[in-house]
Amino acid sequence: MGLEETIEVNGAKRLVKAEGADLSGSSFTDVNLSGTSFRNVNFAGALFEDANVSGWSVRNANFAGLKIDNADLRGTSIVDSLTAGMTIDGIAVTDLMAAYKALTGKLE
Repeated sequence: MGLEETIEVNGAKRLVKAEGADLSGSSFTDVNLSGTSFRNVNFAGALFEDANVSGWSVRNANFAGLKIDNADLRGTSIVDSLTAGMTIDGIAVTDLMAAYKALTGKLE
């Protein structure tokens, strides 16, 4: 699919429904996407900067290679997820969990 045209939406409130579309290379600046749903979307190489993602729910996602920097993670919950190779401040999460289990006898 070749580049057909650039669509600009400035200073307006619009509902956009995109299906089977290639929007790669698009940019969104100072945009309200609250309540938006994304299904079967390729965000590979995407940058989220100065973003409010509070209240997000993410299911069945591949975060391999994800880098989170200077983020407020208070209240964040990660469950039933593969964590091998994941680090927090350079420390392997699997090591952190093993140390916690050894110290407390439980992993909750």
